[in-house]
Amino acid sequence: MRCLILFLVMSAYAENNGYLLVANKGDHTVGLIDPVAGIQTVTVDAGGITPHELIASPDGKFAYAPIYGNSGVGKPGTDGSRVAIIDLKTNQLAGNIDFGKGVRPHCAVFNPRTGMLYITTELDQTISIVDPKSHKIVGTIPTGQKESHMLAVSHDGHRGYTANVGPGTVSVLDLDGRKTIAVIPISGDTQRISITPDDKTVFTADQTKPRLAVIDTATNKVKSWIDLPASGYGTAITSDGKLLVVAVPGANMVSIVDLSSMAVTKNIDVPASPQEVLISPDGSHAYVSCDKSGKVAQIDLATFKVSRIIDAGKAADGLAWASGSIAR
Repeated sequence: MRCLILFLVMSAYAENNGYLLVANKGDHTVGLIDPVAGIQTVTVDAGGITPHELIASPDGKFAYAPIYGNSGVGKPGTDGSRVAIIDLKTNQLAGNIDFGKGVRPHCAVFNPRTGMLYITTELDQTISIVDPKSHKIVGTIPTGQKESHMLAVSHDGHRGYTANVGPGTVSVLDLDGRKTIAVIPISGDTQRISITPDDKTVFTADQTKPRLAVIDTATNKVKSWIDLPASGYGTAITSDGKLLVVAVPGANMVSIVDLSSMAVTKNIDVPASPQEVLISPDGSHAYVSCDKSGKVAQIDLATFKVSRIIDAGKAADGLAWASGSIAR
């Protein structure tokens, strides 16, 4: 009886809190992971080579997976020209957002205020704006920099921040005016980006030194640095704004940064090549994709221990959370 009750409670949790999506670059699929069972239960062919990142619509009906191409940022290879639209109720490819040319679309983010979908389009040095109702491109925002790879949007929906990899800069975007208002120098090479819940601080990882840049959004300048055990990559902030979780692929670990002291307080070993970090909606766990391992590490943020290693697909990378339950 106890096992039955526990199962029903866990099932209710999954129904109310949703499930995890993962972009499996090597398999060219989007995986759907049951966070309670810790199993990738469904994979959907994204219809192209290859999805690196993805996002779910706020209503949990669709996932959007930009098809980037077969290379890394700034490297020769194919140039993706579309975004795969996946119906999360049927687990099928439902259509595409077509840019009409190679732009290497990469990171997709919803504006919490307007509901518009923003997608980095690297080769055009822009952010493309998509109306999620019509799935039409309705505008662009210039970043003023090459290789605008990742995007963070402020919680008030007025500002965007792109990590521009090769230039080693961050572009600050006025999302309402659709223009770049500042370019912040970071280093010779920078990766990934995140913003605190109060929109006061942005973090990006220096790829030339083991440290994170701490950007003051009031001044649009780097105000300090956080030392890491090795070069960092993806970051995510807990909803209470107290902790920053950092993927550190060079050391195969995750670092926990106390944001009151801006210092690493714990290091946690994970499978090889951690990439992206996602915090569960209830703030209880961090999920970390581990590229070379094809795994997702689940970290308990109460104990700071790996509570589960989940089998994903080849070259697991982008992560997103979808509301509702997985259609089987």
